[in-house]
Amino acid sequence: MAAQAISNAFDREGPTHDERERQYISTIKRYSKAEQEVFSTLLAIIVEALDRDPDQDFLGEMFMGLDLGNHWKGQFFTPYDICRMMSEITITDLEDRIEKKGWVGIHDPCCGAGALLIAARNTMVRNKRGFREALYVAQDIDRTAALMCYIQLSLLGCAGYVVVGNSLTDPLTGPSPLLLTPSPQHEIWLMPALYDEVWCARIQWERVKLALESLGVMEAPQEAIPQKAAQSPPKKDPIQPEPTPLIEAAGGQLSLF
Repeated sequence: MAAQAISNAFDREGPTHDERERQYISTIKRYSKAEQEVFSTLLAIIVEALDRDPDQDFLGEMFMGLDLGNHWKGQFFTPYDICRMMSEITITDLEDRIEKKGWVGIHDPCCGAGALLIAARNTMVRNKRGFREALYVAQDIDRTAALMCYIQLSLLGCAGYVVVGNSLTDPLTGPSPLLLTPSPQHEIWLMPALYDEVWCARIQWERVKLALESLGVMEAPQEAIPQKAAQSPPKKDPIQPEPTPLIEAAGGQLSLF
């Protein structure tokens, strides 16, 4: 219900919103009024815990501490300290790519409650990198685990999405990490920070690039991806070269070369 409430606060219309709203109402009706009030208290505890110390996998540790893991699915969440060590080793190698492109994708195909991605986010923060500089992509076959990951990454201000599905038999594909091609087996949960104007501009830019590629037009350089939605275009050099004339190829098709 916490995941549904977070999702529908931003996804306000359409079949996905309506289905999650229906699921929320169906679930909450099974509890008494007194029991219903407990859920808001539990969510507040999660918010306070992550706000007080974001360098932890709060829900994952609670899940394992209460022995809720499903051993038939092999659920054993990686301890957060190990995840932090792994992120500290790997994040430093992303600096050049972030500087060139403006952002980098960080993907965990077996996310559990999100410890590895949380550690990556915290390492990015320690390296003075903001939420506009990383796209967090998570997938897990277990819906409960995936939604725990979604809740924590959303509350920590990460931009990205969580997929419920089997990473081996149904991996999420698409032209780019920002343009998804989900299958009927996938359940997609978009994090609130992905609705930020910069990420929306990047998604639109990816669509434009895909359209240009389908027309056979040369792909624009990565550096042209918008970094700020309100950023004004750079001033042009007053001295401009003569425009290259268009060349008509066979069949009347225009060519740039």
